Amino acid sequence: MTTYGTIPAELPRPSLSMILRAREQLGSITGSQRKWEDMIKIQSLNLPPNVNEAVRRIRTNTVFFKTNYVIVVALLLFLTLLLHPVSLIIIGIIAGAWLLQYFLRDNPLSIYGFVIDRTTIITVLTLFTIAVFFLTDLMNNIMTGIFFGLTVVLLHGLFRTVDDLSAGDEKDVSGSQC
Repeated sequence: MTTYGTIPAELPRPSLSMILRAREQLGSITGSQRKWEDMIKIQSLNLPPNVNEAVRRIRTNTVFFKTNYVIVVALLLFLTLLLHPVSLIIIGIIAGAWLLQYFLRDNPLSIYGFVIDRTTIITVLTLFTIAVFFLTDLMNNIMTGIFFGLTVVLLHGLFRTVDDLSAGDEKDVSGSQC
């Protein structure tokens, strides 16, 4: 007996293994984060003497502080969106649609007896997301937040000297070029 089209009595609960795996992945991501004190060291900020040094600083700092930079951009994007609560509501609706219709659905979607496959669901959700982004101010707000965050990261990478980075960490930076 199939249960297509039925509404479950309760939402699926995340298993302990899924929670532990997510925690482990988050730990590995934040494990590559550098100390904030190293990043915001005032004594290490100065103007680069030439363009080549500026490019070298930006590249080295981007590799060295990449996790910190992602956190900074995400935080500034969130703060930008916090100034536009309608945008946050729209993002919540879009995220909820994706979660309920794609990520948390185990059984195929059935509407009036017609079974809709995952490819159709992905296509409809993608078109819905793109339409909402362009028909509202959401795209403008997101791009403003990302632009603001990337500007802060670029300025930090430009002005932060790379000479005082520890020798062991510089080896990691030179070996992991993007």
